[in-house]
Amino acid sequence: MIVSTNMETEEITAPIIAPDSVYVFIDASNIWEAQKVKAKVFDYVKLKEYLKDKFSAGEMEIFYYTAYPAKTTRDYDLQGKHKFYTYLKKGLGFHVVKKELKRILVHENGKDMYKEKGNLDVEMTIDVIDNVRKYDVAILFTGDSDFLPLITYIKNMAKDVYVYSSENNISQELRTGSDGYYDVLKIEEDIWGSDLKHKDQSLELK
Repeated sequence: MIVSTNMETEEITAPIIAPDSVYVFIDASNIWEAQKVKAKVFDYVKLKEYLKDKFSAGEMEIFYYTAYPAKTTRDYDLQGKHKFYTYLKKGLGFHVVKKELKRILVHENGKDMYKEKGNLDVEMTIDVIDNVRKYDVAILFTGDSDFLPLITYIKNMAKDVYVYSSENNISQELRTGSDGYYDVLKIEEDIWGSDLKHKDQSLELK
């Protein structure tokens, strides 16, 4: 491709797309709801192999978006959570995008409590758009209807886009607006790991 400028004519090399390149974007907060219903956590080695086989991926990149509690806000050790992020990044080659949960002080039922917010929709959208010339297929693990314009953008770029979520966490807009929707709780292949262990996450003022 040749681009003319006032100063000079220069050649720009387009990004090279590997055959059947698949990029996966995982909203951890959305799939957490599915894991609670299943009472098991995902085995990400199995999940990665399932996606590679299903979409015949010649190349696959996986982005994982999550927010984590601030230190001293939980009665349990948070090191395990950060070790898990390191495992995803160094062990499985995921791109882990994370930030600390914001704490908002509220007064409810006669008590001062914290509500937490950790939305990474903007970060996920930027990565989907920035990498759009590098993939043939985009897979979004999310159920938020706010992503419908992003899905429309991906399709307008002549890419295929599929959505994974679960029954109670998927908007009708995403269910019908993508090239295909899959309920993670109805996947027949084994993508699950160990039993989910719930922790007390009370956010009363500490």
